[in-house]
Amino acid sequence: MQAMSPFGQPAPRPVGRRLFDVAVALFCIVTALPALFRAGGDHTVWGAVVIVVIALPLVARRVWPVPVFAAVAASTAVLGPFHQHVVCALALAVALYSAAALAPRTHALWCAAVLEVGVIVATIVVAGGHWWYDAIFLSGMVAAALGLGLYVATRRAYLAELHDRAARLERERDHQVALAAAAERARIAREMHDVVAHHLTVMVALSDGAVAASAASPERATEVMRSVSATGRRALADTRRMLGVLRDTDDLDGAVRQPVPVMADLDDLIERVRDAGLPVALHLEGSAAELSEGVQMTVYRLVQEALTNTLKHGGAGAAATVRLVRSAAELTIDIEDNGAGALAPTALGVGSGLVGMRERVQAFGGDVRSGPGRQSGWRVSARLRLDA
Repeated sequence: MQAMSPFGQPAPRPVGRRLFDVAVALFCIVTALPALFRAGGDHTVWGAVVIVVIALPLVARRVWPVPVFAAVAASTAVLGPFHQHVVCALALAVALYSAAALAPRTHALWCAAVLEVGVIVATIVVAGGHWWYDAIFLSGMVAAALGLGLYVATRRAYLAELHDRAARLERERDHQVALAAAAERARIAREMHDVVAHHLTVMVALSDGAVAASAASPERATEVMRSVSATGRRALADTRRMLGVLRDTDDLDGAVRQPVPVMADLDDLIERVRDAGLPVALHLEGSAAELSEGVQMTVYRLVQEALTNTLKHGGAGAAATVRLVRSAAELTIDIEDNGAGALAPTALGVGSGLVGMRERVQAFGGDVRSGPGRQSGWRVSARLRLDA
């Protein structure tokens, strides 16, 4: 039943293709008429009608290629023996070509086999002892029609595969672009959280200190407020720099660009935290000179986030210690404080701070652990793989 199913629906066919199929059928009829008229006889009109009946199904060859071949071959087999001049060889060749080009290959081979058997039988009956001369010629026509149809079908399948591959690659490209955009948004979100949260926490701590010192020491309160102003300007500059990546390239040409933070900037970071009222001790074992900028920025952001959390939740009298130990295979970061972080009413795991830490460290094959310290306070430990 598959061989009898239409290759396509008649309605979507363009008008140009329909007219072309009608022209092909008319051409087959016209090329068969001269042989009929040369034969003469009383049945010339009848023979012309038979030729039209044989070639007329070619109009639907694109819709039902195998049924059209069956109709042309059957009408030829039934009507041809009465008058050999009504046989339309070109119509048979076009019908076989259409079946080979549009139908499955197995059906096309069966059509070719049926036509070849019919050719051999017809040449034996008509030509007698010298049948094989005509059989070779007609078999060549069968092979040519079959080969040309299979070539067109193969080329059509190849072009369809190319179009499908191009569409698939385009979808994959769009998917990769969407993934890259999502990753960039996540990176910007982490940067915004680390920078803005740190600066705002420092500003809050400084403001609280200024309020506390305003009554006893107005000069000290004024100095602290100057630090608040400087921290705010620094936060504004960092925010503008990060948001600059969202602008056009032409807008960035005149923007002030700053390098990404590295481990050498930890001294400035810790100094700002100390100014905010949190004593911090830094211990560094090993050299950071050969570390990549990505690793150094990850260390900087990790220490920044941990100290920011200590400022938020450590409470009065808290102090922190930052210890960096670098070996050949890994870099270990420990930030520990003696404040009240473990007793804070808001869990430190809530929010995007520790999530950002884990994302940064996991990018280098490491891991992050956070929890209450050995005696009191809160501890954050991270390990970055340097040999990955």
